[in-house]
Amino acid sequence: MDRPHDLTLPASTSWLADADAQAVCDAVQAGGHRIYFVGGCVRNALMGLPDSDVDMSTDALPERVMALADRSGLKAVPTGIAHGTVTVVSGGKGFEVTTFRRDVETDGRRAVVAFSDSIDDDARRRDFTMNALYADPDGRVIDPLEGLPDLRARRVRFIEDADARIREDYLRTLRYFRFCAWYADPDQGFDPDALAAIAANTDGLETLSAERIGAELQKLLAAPDPAPAVAAMRQTGVLPVILPGSDDRWLGMLIHFEGAMGLAPNWKVRLAGLGGGNVAERLRLSKADSNTLAILREAAFGGQTLAEVAYRHGVEIGQGVMLLRACLAETPPEASMLETINLAAHAVFPLRGADLMPAYSGPDLGQRLKQLEARWIASGFTATRENLLNTPDM
Repeated sequence: MDRPHDLTLPASTSWLADADAQAVCDAVQAGGHRIYFVGGCVRNALMGLPDSDVDMSTDALPERVMALADRSGLKAVPTGIAHGTVTVVSGGKGFEVTTFRRDVETDGRRAVVAFSDSIDDDARRRDFTMNALYADPDGRVIDPLEGLPDLRARRVRFIEDADARIREDYLRTLRYFRFCAWYADPDQGFDPDALAAIAANTDGLETLSAERIGAELQKLLAAPDPAPAVAAMRQTGVLPVILPGSDDRWLGMLIHFEGAMGLAPNWKVRLAGLGGGNVAERLRLSKADSNTLAILREAAFGGQTLAEVAYRHGVEIGQGVMLLRACLAETPPEASMLETINLAAHAVFPLRGADLMPAYSGPDLGQRLKQLEARWIASGFTATRENLLNTPDM
């Protein structure tokens, strides 16, 4: 039921105090309908976390939302009207307003929905109890499925039957581990019912697109410490399905080394540490991310010095290779390595081809430049232009 809870969000909550968001609410309410903020924005506000996307839910049908927006001078775009979603533009910002829905049929990837006027129906088709929280335009919290106790305990729990929720959309398996990594109390462990349902439905992961899996895994690996969640993925049989041949034994050590060196989480370095075959293809990584992953993995096991790696590929890859090599050696990296990486990444080779002409030309010119660059790198980037020009032929 949409009875307001006795809990009210602070009036200073950014999206609650946003005049443009309130204008959308006013437009819908002017037609006699209910409208609520829902999901991640409410969850994060209650947990004191940075803002999430601001989504709204209403008992008004999509066409009615569009008409009411137009009546109030707002622009409405039918971005997903078949599924009940209208984007209402207020003050140049778009707000997704979705009609209450209930699932009629699901196949593990998409759902056939019917519109509803019940907030309970809408809440029950969501994934986790902490995501089934609503707030009215005055900030009063509505908790149809009693998700507040789970939120306060930082407990990630599927709504009602975990097996049913997963079968509605198999991506919820990966979302579960991502939410645990970001929001759960690590001392509580994982919900046994959730893990059992996940382990029983790993076959469904094969139906998901590489893009959806890749997007979720990137978000998971970007969490402060995803190691426990990834370990649970391995134990339930999820990790071998989405990343065959991968191994998470380095992940905890890598994260520890990151913290000791004062480095921010880097999902690409962590992914490189997991290993596995055809990773870029399986996760449908962008060309740039695929290239970075390949360089990290090759350089981590290659013979180039860390300074040369950083010089040729930059600070991010230099730091990543440092961490991966430390894991390989099972030895913490030395703090001085960060200075070496930074110096190397910003070093500029003091010679150009024109400096060696006309004594060298064609292939000989290129070969000579490579020889002198190698000498310069070996000197710790200290050899001067004059030193290099006076170097005898090798």
